[in-house]
Amino acid sequence: MPYSVDEETQSLTSKKSQSTILSNQSSSGGGSESRSGETVATRQVYIPPTVGKREETNVLRARCLVAFILLLAASGVATAANLLVQQQERTEFEHKFEAYATEIVTVSRSKASQFFDALDSFASSIGAQAAAEHAFHNTSWPFYRIPNWSVQAEKLAQLTGVDDPIIAVAPIVQEDERDQWNSFAAQQNPIWYQESIEYEGYTEFTAEQLLQRTIPFVHFFDPENHYNPEPVTRPGEVLPYFQAYPAGLFSGLTIMITNVDILLASKQTEELYNVTKIARSPTLGFTRLRLLDELEVPGSQIMQPIYDGPDTKAHDREVVAVIRVRLPWLDYFKNLLAEGEDGIVVVLESACPKVDEDLFEDLGEQLGEQFGIDDDALFGSQHHRESDRNIITYQVDGPNAVMLGETDLHDPKYDALVVSEVFVDLQIDQSQLPAGSCVPVLTLHVYPSAELEDDFHSSNAAIYTIVVIAIFVFTTFVFLLYDFFVGRRQRTVMERIMKQDRIVSDVFPTAIRDRLYENQAKNTMNGNHIDADDGLLGLDENFYDRSSATASAPLADLFPSVTVVFADLVGFTAWSSAREPHQVFILLETLYGAFDKLAYRHSVFKVETVGDCYVAAAGLPEPTDDHAAVACRFARDCLKKMKNVTVKLEVSLGPDTSDLDLRTGIHR
Repeated sequence: MPYSVDEETQSLTSKKSQSTILSNQSSSGGGSESRSGETVATRQVYIPPTVGKREETNVLRARCLVAFILLLAASGVATAANLLVQQQERTEFEHKFEAYATEIVTVSRSKASQFFDALDSFASSIGAQAAAEHAFHNTSWPFYRIPNWSVQAEKLAQLTGVDDPIIAVAPIVQEDERDQWNSFAAQQNPIWYQESIEYEGYTEFTAEQLLQRTIPFVHFFDPENHYNPEPVTRPGEVLPYFQAYPAGLFSGLTIMITNVDILLASKQTEELYNVTKIARSPTLGFTRLRLLDELEVPGSQIMQPIYDGPDTKAHDREVVAVIRVRLPWLDYFKNLLAEGEDGIVVVLESACPKVDEDLFEDLGEQLGEQFGIDDDALFGSQHHRESDRNIITYQVDGPNAVMLGETDLHDPKYDALVVSEVFVDLQIDQSQLPAGSCVPVLTLHVYPSAELEDDFHSSNAAIYTIVVIAIFVFTTFVFLLYDFFVGRRQRTVMERIMKQDRIVSDVFPTAIRDRLYENQAKNTMNGNHIDADDGLLGLDENFYDRSSATASAPLADLFPSVTVVFADLVGFTAWSSAREPHQVFILLETLYGAFDKLAYRHSVFKVETVGDCYVAAAGLPEPTDDHAAVACRFARDCLKKMKNVTVKLEVSLGPDTSDLDLRTGIHR
């Protein structure tokens, strides 16, 4: 049948029902009308998209220019602020490091001074005890056993400043006293062994077991005889190990170190003893210590003289014994700083060369050769070291400290910040000593590290962040202000364009929509001013007055070959009267949405929906020869879809929903 469409008239006559129709079809998703669910209040003049694009391009260029200028300004301010913050952080870092270094130097020197004072007092106390024993029992050095040895040695150990010091007494035994000493030691060793075991609380061995491992004469381990224990036959005095703390330190060895002549243990020990006797002062050697609990650690052996009386300053007093203390310096740098104060590098430097503690190296080799004990398992596989290195580097991390190596490992870039102080100086007159003797002066060099500096960067990062944020807030504000005034027109136009295009596309087919755009453009070119209040398509009062000069020709086309499909619901009136409004809406929304999808699939034009009636046409707006067949297929699919939808909705809308039916009519 011929079918005439007057688009302008249709749009005017359907204004009143358009909002309801569009709302009902908002979720259908199939036809062109189903894309809009909003109520249209006014109609604006449509601006072609190309105009909006040109305006958007101009605005974009202006934005880029402003953004570039603001970026340059922000970069300059940020750079200046960054340099300022870096300088402030550097200054704070240097001041804080200086405080840390001062604390480390002050506390460690105080601990060392306290230890040497305690060692001198300990030696005086032993001398006084021996003098009192001599007065009552006529005993004298070297035949004197210190009573309650472990009790007194433990008090000294607590003042050393380290966790596990080794303290021992070695009396000076003259050549003609060796046999008598051997007898004396054989009698006294079980006594002080037992006292120490009881006080120190050992349960894994007994005094008898220690005595069985003790060589009953002054000896040394002869390297030319497979390190067998040999009696000391050289002329002169000997210094046999006697009482030691802790007593069980060497209990794991097959042979105890008691009665070992320490003068034959190492060249350094002999030199220290000679310096101690001549200078009548404690002395120390910077060396590598081999301890059973820590294998190999760098540290010092310290030798303190004991005199034949309580007065250690009297020059007429004779040195009758020595106290030998072996301690690692690592513990002196622990518990100096608070948790989190990390990255301080401490370089401990000796003025004299450092040598190995050969006694335990030789003892390990002797055990390996003679008794089949692996000295590497006992002392570590790398116990042979160079003897000319005299620097140790530690790192202090809060209350903890670790050794980094036996060389200067600080970062050279911090040389200018070094804090150097004398750590130990025994004030020995070098001129009194034999040629070649050396009494070390230990010096501390404290440096910062990159780790410490990084901590200060992190703590002040907030300052830099705040400055940068402030800059960007300012630039953003300026940019937004500029964009608001310059882009307001463009945004308004684009918003109207998008709304207009969306609404027009929902109401009219593409071909009709384009013709409306062309018609509006012609009116604009002819000088006909159209206000926004004239409607979406600029329909003013002249539109109704067809005699007006400004009236535009109506858009009406003839479609001679069109098939119209009508479909209404059978039983809908009775069904809807028993339902709530939202249930009626759900049914119509679901059905019409499904029909819209079918219309889109079959290229059928949906004309309108009136109540429960659905009207569509095949053959427009794009003519087709098989419009009748298309309409029939569409109607058939609608009947099928109707049955499927009502069955699914029966659960939510009631059992009689599936009783609804669809009546279709086709007019050609």
